[in-house]
Amino acid sequence: MTDLIQYHSTNRELDSTEKYREVSFMEALFMGLAPDGGLFMPTRIPFLNMDDLNRLRGEPYWKIAHKAIYPFLRGEVDDHLLRKMIEEIYNFEVPLERIDHNTLLLRLDRGPSASFKDFAARFMARIMSHLRSSGREITVLVATSGDTGSAIGEAFRGLEGFTVYILFPEREVSHVQAVQLESIGKNVKAISIAGKFDDCQSLVKMAFGDSDLTPLNLTSANSINVGRVLPQIAYYVYACVNASSDLQPVVFSIPSGNFGNSLGCEFARRMGLPIERIIIGVNENDEFPRFLESGNYEKIDPSRVCLSNSMNVGNPSNLARYFDLYGGILTKEGKVERPPDLVEMRKHLFSTSVNDAETVALIKQMYEDKGMLIEPHGAVGLAALNRYRETRESSLAICVETAHPGKFPETLEDLLQMVIQLPVALKRLEKREREVEHLDNDFRQLKTFLMEKA
Repeated sequence: MTDLIQYHSTNRELDSTEKYREVSFMEALFMGLAPDGGLFMPTRIPFLNMDDLNRLRGEPYWKIAHKAIYPFLRGEVDDHLLRKMIEEIYNFEVPLERIDHNTLLLRLDRGPSASFKDFAARFMARIMSHLRSSGREITVLVATSGDTGSAIGEAFRGLEGFTVYILFPEREVSHVQAVQLESIGKNVKAISIAGKFDDCQSLVKMAFGDSDLTPLNLTSANSINVGRVLPQIAYYVYACVNASSDLQPVVFSIPSGNFGNSLGCEFARRMGLPIERIIIGVNENDEFPRFLESGNYEKIDPSRVCLSNSMNVGNPSNLARYFDLYGGILTKEGKVERPPDLVEMRKHLFSTSVNDAETVALIKQMYEDKGMLIEPHGAVGLAALNRYRETRESSLAICVETAHPGKFPETLEDLLQMVIQLPVALKRLEKREREVEHLDNDFRQLKTFLMEKA
């Protein structure tokens, strides 16, 4: 049983009053954040050889997801049960559309909340429900910049033993995103915070550090939870094995905010996928491309407001995991305790900032030239790929579209002078009542609210 994967903190080599130890997947899942404030990481990353990968080509998505995820849970979840669970939750299509002869678009917007967050949210809800001790009430605390909250809310809606609180910045989500968050209902409560996404994220992290809230059995469903990251490996495996008949090396271009999505790709690369380079496209919150170029990390506080609102993050939580993978240590406050191997980072990662004018231009170009409708986040990914190709030979590339265009009608209808059709997943919201709690950006107020509701 020595090959079982355990989980340890990104802060494990820092002096800490908290005793460091490795934990199981179940412990990491329910703790959310390590006691020393770090993020949980697997102690090793499993490997898929070329024969494994070739056998996956043409298989349904759920079978590929099972192959990618199971090694991380081996010994804790029955294989047959996990297989059945994954087949049930991934019951929607995952289109891989061709843009031109060497560029593909991976659409991850066909789930219940029309964003890529559905892949991880549905997995987390099912696996947590399975692993939860009978009679134990769990409180899930989530900070969202737009899409995470609705995906988690829909996945946990009505699930016995769970109460979910979703914190979102009152002025930085689209109208459709706000409607989604406020209309989930049942055991899911929406909380509008008078602040920015980074403020919401800080409030969640403060809640985890407050012992008065321990009786609530808090856990996180943000990508700080390793249970959110692992399922996101699967769609990179799916896209890579189906992009070509001979497993050509590919470039992935990924619009990024908190970096959990691109981290799934980095894990996939380390599992043996022939990934030539990972492009991390960011909006005007450009702390990472500046770091990759200069070696100096400075978080952006407050984060900048951009059209691609789900990426308005000035200090990405999952950057700590990237640092860990490349030998460095970054604290949640954004302090570099030990720099990563920048040479290796630059070898595998490329990052660039795309402003709103470039985002708008790319949306128009894609519609006028290709007849393809994309939303602001996907546009950032495509624009980042174009910049990467300015100075390099053109390789087979896969861009990730993270949300359905119907979530951003205000932007797209003005720009393209057309009516944007809502997907079925969003049309059903019209029949629900909306309910939201408004709080200041104040931890004491949030704490009081949570304790009164407990």
